[in-house]
Amino acid sequence: MALTLYPAIDLKDGACVRLRRGEMDDATVYSADPGAQARAWQASGCAWLHVVDLNGAFAGRSMNGDAVRAILANVTVPVQLGGGIRDLAGIAAWLEAGISRVILGSAAAKNPALVREACAAFPGRIAVGIDARDGFVATEGWAETSTLPAVDLALKFEDAGVSAIIFTDIGRDGMLTGLNLDQTLGLAARISTPVIASGGVGSLADIVALRDRAAGAPGTIDGVIVGRALYDGRVDPAEALHALA
Repeated sequence: MALTLYPAIDLKDGACVRLRRGEMDDATVYSADPGAQARAWQASGCAWLHVVDLNGAFAGRSMNGDAVRAILANVTVPVQLGGGIRDLAGIAAWLEAGISRVILGSAAAKNPALVREACAAFPGRIAVGIDARDGFVATEGWAETSTLPAVDLALKFEDAGVSAIIFTDIGRDGMLTGLNLDQTLGLAARISTPVIASGGVGSLADIVALRDRAAGAPGTIDGVIVGRALYDGRVDPAEALHALA
C-alpha cells in the first residue's frame, strides 16, 4: 500500500517555520507566505498538507487563522490542521472553513470525551496527535509532559472512530536524526487505527526505512510527515513520493 507524504507547514506569527524539539525560541523561518508555500507543495505532487498552528498550541485557541485561510485559498488538496483546537465549536468552524481533518492533541489527552463527541459528529474527519517525550504524552505545545504512556492514550480511542493517530517523537522533531521507528511501529502494532509517523526525517533513507519496516509489520502506517528536511532540500518531494508509492 502506498504511504502518504505530508509536508508540514508549521505556523508561528503568520510565517512558515520549523522548530527544534518544539522550542518556540529555536525557530527557523522558511516562508513569510504560507499560501505560496502550500501551493508549492501541491505543485510538487503532494496529495495532503499537514498544518500546525504553533502559537495556538501554546495559547489553547487558534492564533494563525489568517495564515490557515490563506493556505486553504491556495490549494485544492486536503489539509489537516492541529494546534489550539480545544472544543467542538472550534472543530466545526475549521471543518466548515474547508479543513478536511482536524487534529486533536492536548485536547485528546486532557478531554478524551471531546474526541468521541467529535468523531460522532464528524465521522472520518478527526485525527489524534500524540506527541511523546521518552514515550510519555506531552501537551500544551509540548511544554508539559504527563505520566501517561503514548500507547495507553492511543488505546483509549480504539472504538471512537479516529481516522488516524499522528505519532511524534519530540526528541527527534526538527533534528534530522531519523524517525523513532521502534516506537512508531510498536504503537501501530498495538492499535487498529492507522498511524502517521512524524519527527526526525532527515533524508530519503529515513523514508525508505519506514516504508520497508512497515511492509508486512503488524498495524497500519498511513504515511509520514516531513518538515525541515523538505525545506532544507535534504529530501526531494518527487523522490519521496516515488519511494512511498
